[in-house]
Amino acid sequence: MVLRPPVEPMLAQARDRLPAPGALPGGLVFQPKFDGYRALLYTPCPAPGVVVVQSRRGSLIESRFPELVRAAEHLPDGLVLDGELVVWTGEQLSFEALQRRTASSGRTAVQLAEELPAHFIVFDVLQAEGQELLRKPYADRRTQLEELFAHQDLGAPWTLCPETSDVPAAQEWLTSWTGVPGVEGLVIKGRGQMYLPGVRGWYKIRRRDTTEGIIGGITGTLRRPHTLLLGRYDQDGTLRLVARSARLHPDLARQLAAQLTAAVPGHPWEDVRFTTSWGSRMPLDVVLVEPQLVAEIDVDTAQDRGAWRHPVRFVRLREDMAPSDVAAFGEGALPASG
Repeated sequence: MVLRPPVEPMLAQARDRLPAPGALPGGLVFQPKFDGYRALLYTPCPAPGVVVVQSRRGSLIESRFPELVRAAEHLPDGLVLDGELVVWTGEQLSFEALQRRTASSGRTAVQLAEELPAHFIVFDVLQAEGQELLRKPYADRRTQLEELFAHQDLGAPWTLCPETSDVPAAQEWLTSWTGVPGVEGLVIKGRGQMYLPGVRGWYKIRRRDTTEGIIGGITGTLRRPHTLLLGRYDQDGTLRLVARSARLHPDLARQLAAQLTAAVPGHPWEDVRFTTSWGSRMPLDVVLVEPQLVAEIDVDTAQDRGAWRHPVRFVRLREDMAPSDVAAFGEGALPASG
């Protein structure tokens, strides 16, 4: 069977710690988890044809990445590669730059391809020479992928995703590599796994650190807060939204309710419109509170313009800290907790 777009990519389920060695078939393999856009790339099959780049949700986005299409014309026909689209700015990955690329079209896409070239970090091959490989164990697919890179002498914009089966090395990656903005954590696969489209058969672990934010609003009510909206002051003294928490545990919600104070007129977020999630336009019903409480929060590394994209975890109130003690907005990707 020849694969044709859209094919649902195989997915990963979140874990808090490394799984046991026998958790996945054939032994564990660890790869860095990059903060980019998941994509599948198809070279023509049967030739002649066109190069196709498919997003995770099935949209065809090759017109936004003309430099990848040109580079893919030199790859063998009948390939389907699975990987992550990223954009480097300096020595770090920039999700903001990647957003600009994915939103571009026409002449703008061509211009941005020159200014902000994309790279494709390849971590799987689903088809080679027109032969579908989904039922092959991952170890065999990886060997075929490594041979492709070696025989074709592939370089930029193609990158072969690093991997290791050594647990200490993986733990080191989780602590040291994630210090680079754009590297979130680890993806864990089984060497004996088939590729199962749409199934969360892999594991993922995001590096998490603790830091602080100022509670400026909540969802729910003052008596029963559901989630927290957290901010930090910028250099101009403006309170900027940096995170929204996951739903609070009932015990923590009760403790917070006893200390929250309804906002008085002149709150920094009085005219701010909030949405239900990052990237959404659906309005969120928010109750503003006086920005006088500091929360310790557990965060991952996925940030966009100074704000965490994923919900953070509320750990506790920092009663030993005043709002003025909290790191300034944009001050480091992961400020250390004091």
